Amino acid sequence: MGLSTWFQNQVIDPLLLILRRGAEPTQLAFSTAFGITLGIFPICGVTVFLCGVAIALLKSSCHAPTLMLANFIATPIELSLIVPFLRLGEVITGGPHFRLTSDALKKVLTGQASHEVLSSIAHALLGWLVAAPFILGTLYIVFIPCFKILVRKFGSSPLSPKIGLPSLETKLKNVLLEGS
Repeated sequence: MGLSTWFQNQVIDPLLLILRRGAEPTQLAFSTAFGITLGIFPICGVTVFLCGVAIALLKSSCHAPTLMLANFIATPIELSLIVPFLRLGEVITGGPHFRLTSDALKKVLTGQASHEVLSSIAHALLGWLVAAPFILGTLYIVFIPCFKILVRKFGSSPLSPKIGLPSLETKLKNVLLEGS
């Protein structure tokens, strides 16, 4: 399976499905921006949990599938931003510069993390906490016009306000009548 096939199946197709279901562009923009912001949290492996908590707390304010898709897409970005968040946290606290060595990584992986390693994790978290509102706001502003265009182009046609969606009962009756 090639990269383009994978991208089509894992990103494009789910996005088109979301757009066709008729969500509001502002809700999609917020959910995408929030999913990416949570997805770049500097501790690997907890972003799905954070997104689950956000979905539970925000309920109908966010679009859960979009938030989770954005979180998934943000994974490679997450790995590339750990060091910048660490350095930002060090600058904010005036803390010492943590040298990223293979020995430090071994200590983390074997559970022998020293105070220095734990301090660097705290610096990375602080860097993310400071940057997150700016990232969220910027992405939201950028995504609003994008989703307005995408919803207009790929979204389903709006229903008349006087004509609602047919109920399941109506659909079943129509199927049974067509079959007879």
